Amino acid sequence: MEINKMSGISRRGFLQKGFGILGTGILAAADPSSAPALERSQASRSGTSAVVRKIALEEHFVIPETLNASYGALGGPEFQRQLLDMGDGRIAEMERGGVEICILSLVGQGIQAIPDVTQAIAVARRANDHLAERVARYPKRFKGFAALPLQDPQAAAQELTRCVKELGFCGALVNGYSQIGSAGSVLFYDMPQYRDFWATVQQLDVPFYLHPRSAPANLPAYQGHAWMTGSIWGFTSETAIHALRLMGSGLFDDYPRLKVILGHLGEGLPCNALRIDNRIARTLADKPRAKQPISKYLQENFFITTSGNFRTQTLTEVMLEVGAERILYSVDYPFEDMVLGAVWFDQCAISELDRSRIAHGNARQLFRM
Repeated sequence: MEINKMSGISRRGFLQKGFGILGTGILAAADPSSAPALERSQASRSGTSAVVRKIALEEHFVIPETLNASYGALGGPEFQRQLLDMGDGRIAEMERGGVEICILSLVGQGIQAIPDVTQAIAVARRANDHLAERVARYPKRFKGFAALPLQDPQAAAQELTRCVKELGFCGALVNGYSQIGSAGSVLFYDMPQYRDFWATVQQLDVPFYLHPRSAPANLPAYQGHAWMTGSIWGFTSETAIHALRLMGSGLFDDYPRLKVILGHLGEGLPCNALRIDNRIARTLADKPRAKQPISKYLQENFFITTSGNFRTQTLTEVMLEVGAERILYSVDYPFEDMVLGAVWFDQCAISELDRSRIAHGNARQLFRM
């Protein structure tokens, strides 16, 4: 029987606790529009009534210039107001969810969907300067991830260096593959022209958050089923493939100190790690160039957030695969509700030590806060 190396709880015990908690109806009872729901959930937890303070790091904003080309364009006026708000309104939402600090990032599709290289470079710089200004106004509540014009790897490396060394950003969040020259082009970051960029990331010693974007709608699998291209399925599929390409290319053999973050409890990869390793070892067909098993890179080079995937059974599975010390709390605001995420997390069936690590301890260590 598998044992969690951090808490000594078996896989079966984890799942039994998870099913027991969910069976009480905690998630069903949570009212995401009501602050007292969080207070009630805290009061019902054994031994404490204090809100677990959190650091959240997949929390999005938009600048007016990019709003109409972003996922925010699909939302109504109130949703767009939440994306644009980087002041008191957002902080009030953070308070409702017990979030002490948000690391903010430009919402998708962001810079990656600007095929014109010169424009991508300019918009990335404006977005980063806008974010830096807001962080400076609320330095105890906001921090920033850089938006990067990866259409030009050298320019992206220069912008990341500026953002880290001059603006004090925590790293970068990039919205999936980039396009250059035309809307139909697709650039993945395992390609040879990105090796010097990754060298810069390793030298700066900051994390790179690989955030999803929609799968290309012209793929035959999605034709007639456009509803699957985005967060319902395409996000997970596209990002898992991108992460596998990075691992399989030998990137982490060349740059072993790289730190990549995946959201949504790992985009399905932790739950499939054994299957992937087994089939690589046994296949008679092509094999990746990577020197180590995929699971080893997941455990040593990747961090995983809870963003938008508030499921105890999945969380405990990820903990068993990569360890609680590599998981970080996130909400995915405003696409997800601060209170709903907090009610789930503060009640989910994990140890208080692991809850503290995931809520803020791991982030403080990773980002040296």
